[in-house]
Amino acid sequence: MSAYSSARDEFNADEKNYLFLDANENPFNSDYNRYPDPYQNALKDAISKVKQIPKQNIVLGNGSDEVLDLIFRAFCEPKEDEIITMPPTYGMYEVLANLNDVKTVQVLLKEGFQIDVQGVLSAISDKTKLIFICSPNNPSGNLLQINDIKTILDQFEGLVVIDEAYIDFATSSSFISELNDFPNLIITQTFSKALAHAGIRVGMCFASERIIAVLNKIKPPYNINQLSQTKALEVIQNFDTYIFQVQIIKSERELVANELKKVSWIQHVFSSESNFLLCRVDNANLRYGQLLEKKIVVRNRTNQPLCENCLRFTVGTPEQNQTLLNALKEFNS
Repeated sequence: MSAYSSARDEFNADEKNYLFLDANENPFNSDYNRYPDPYQNALKDAISKVKQIPKQNIVLGNGSDEVLDLIFRAFCEPKEDEIITMPPTYGMYEVLANLNDVKTVQVLLKEGFQIDVQGVLSAISDKTKLIFICSPNNPSGNLLQINDIKTILDQFEGLVVIDEAYIDFATSSSFISELNDFPNLIITQTFSKALAHAGIRVGMCFASERIIAVLNKIKPPYNINQLSQTKALEVIQNFDTYIFQVQIIKSERELVANELKKVSWIQHVFSSESNFLLCRVDNANLRYGQLLEKKIVVRNRTNQPLCENCLRFTVGTPEQNQTLLNALKEFNS
């Protein structure tokens, strides 16, 4: 299959030196009267330097959700193929599977929110095309064991997608360094968490050149608008600023976790390598409602597997965290 060939694909040069009359754009110059670079080369160059990976191993999406959808469309046959997910996990994997008419096979994480490796391997069939692993995991916050992930990569012939949306908050490094060892590995990351730009909708995907070439063929030609490309490039050029913010969040995470353990009706605070804390409480629905009355919004995860009576608290600024803690301590046990 051939990708759509845009005007900028057929002839791409420095706009300062050429008169462009090929794409039927408004000729009156502004910062945004021209179509954006369909392959986001300047942004990819910057990401390549920060992530230490060739730009040929990168594809960008309008948020990570678009990248995940492209993976479904590229590698799954509707009404025939299956994926494996490991609840509790990010809900969009199953949503996208349903949208693409692909069956989801669920293998629950074990107590402690680690992979049931034998359960996953036993669930693999000839129809299994993708396995989704969220690490650090959402909603539990913990890293999944590296050796478990490598076992699945070694023994599964299909593609393993590791969602690393929260990796910048973790003690472990990204699986990007393993790409050369595992040709069936796909990694997704995002500008929405540590990089503090959820509003510009830019997601990153890292994989072999072969996989990236397939995704480039099916992605919309201008999927990242110029405003988002410009802002994302600015973010990468100021990467150290966001790493500094991450250190503050990690420090606050530990402080908040210690304070949450002192709240009488919070039964357990799960360890986290993310920018949030999952807590088991006496009555999640009650406590969620009480917080709403104080105009504090958290996430009620009580309906998720292994998460009965659990609330998820995002780590905020020091001031926001203190407001939360003050409210929690006002409620009776």
